Amino acid sequence: MRFKVEYSTIESVAGPLVVVGKVANAAYNEIVRIRMQNSEYKIGQVLDTSERNAVVQVFGPTNGIDVDTTSVSFLGETFSVGVGDGMLGRIFDGQGRPKDNGPATTYEEKRDINGEPINPVSRTMPSDFIETGISTIDGLNTLVRGQKLPLFSGSGLPHNELAAQITRQAKVKNKSESFAVVFAGIGITYDDAQYFIEEFRKTGALNRTVAFINLADDPSIERILTPRLALTTAEFLAYEKQMHVLVILNDMTNYAEALRELSSAREEVPGRRGYPGYMYTDLASIYERAGVIRGRKGSITQLNILSMPSDDVTHPIPDLTGYITEGQMFLSRALYNKNIYPPINPLGSLSRLMNNGIGAGKTREDHRGVADQLYGAYARAQDAKSLSSIVGAEALSESDRRYLNFGEAFESRFIQQGFNEERSIDETLSIGWDLLSMLPESELTRVKSEYIKKYYKTDKKGE
Repeated sequence: MRFKVEYSTIESVAGPLVVVGKVANAAYNEIVRIRMQNSEYKIGQVLDTSERNAVVQVFGPTNGIDVDTTSVSFLGETFSVGVGDGMLGRIFDGQGRPKDNGPATTYEEKRDINGEPINPVSRTMPSDFIETGISTIDGLNTLVRGQKLPLFSGSGLPHNELAAQITRQAKVKNKSESFAVVFAGIGITYDDAQYFIEEFRKTGALNRTVAFINLADDPSIERILTPRLALTTAEFLAYEKQMHVLVILNDMTNYAEALRELSSAREEVPGRRGYPGYMYTDLASIYERAGVIRGRKGSITQLNILSMPSDDVTHPIPDLTGYITEGQMFLSRALYNKNIYPPINPLGSLSRLMNNGIGAGKTREDHRGVADQLYGAYARAQDAKSLSSIVGAEALSESDRRYLNFGEAFESRFIQQGFNEERSIDETLSIGWDLLSMLPESELTRVKSEYIKKYYKTDKKGE
């Protein structure tokens, strides 16, 4: 690699940041190479420049960087990653270096990890229904190809298992096309990393998977790079190789914590709960790298796992994420404590693109009405449950007791399903009609009468 300019004018070291003095023409995001007295090297990136100084973010610990003996070389280029078909089936670290002891990787080209903005005019509305085989998602919070849908979870909840199941089962109904998975582990534990890799390997998905792993004991600053490496690889596979790519980013909370650490080191004025004021913009630069582009056969669908600190959905990370993404799946600790898997709470979940991917020719003509009616009935069941905790089930009206029974059946038959259980959309809607048939026809006000005549099961009434 040819050095552009080398400086021996380090003024200070603060956490992961190095301030280099008397620098001319340093560029924002420019990569630097730091040479220490023992001839070891570290990589960094320019975060800020002024007339005489450059602030460099070091990817790794700053131990051994001495103000008097360390030199900094400005390379005149931004951080980039090699991309190519040879990356499929491989595992890389958080800086894009192979870590699976495999053969040397062949690349077709190098790309800036920050990507290129997608012209909004060139985007097309996502509309292909993705069948995950999970009733709570397919029936009530439908995922479509090109969507960005975060998974709001909490400590100890089975978000890893759910993400692995979606990866294994997800497909576009009645279509067979090139499909790839790009997985980014951001500050995850070794056990979590091994879990995903073993799941990919057992199901045969590893051959079509590219994994970037930043472990919890790796430099936290590296977490800023990892999701961008994954998305740059996904963009190449989707828009150049015409593949449909599912990107899993796990865990975006660790990314945001690294962003806060970096902001604190730069002594920036903090925003909500100490996070930088530009966190919304920074998160958007990641989430918006998904979608379908007109004239391109490939697509990028994002599944972003986000563990909410203290299960607080109003925390800045899930709060800002919800404004950017097209809905969310919400894991409920109350359902989890009932041993219900997957513990997806329909009332806290939302897919804003659901209407684009359902209906006749995509799922089934009665899908929208069934989903609305199940939502309404389950919400009524929760009201009846709250009332029964105050006055007792015996004091409830006949109608409230009916909805209370419906709620229990809904959780045990519709939400509950096995880790290896894959339901078609027809099976999901059939279960939905079984449950709705527990209610009188007069209560089904959100379903068209023609669908009631066709699917309502009179033999289920009163169960």
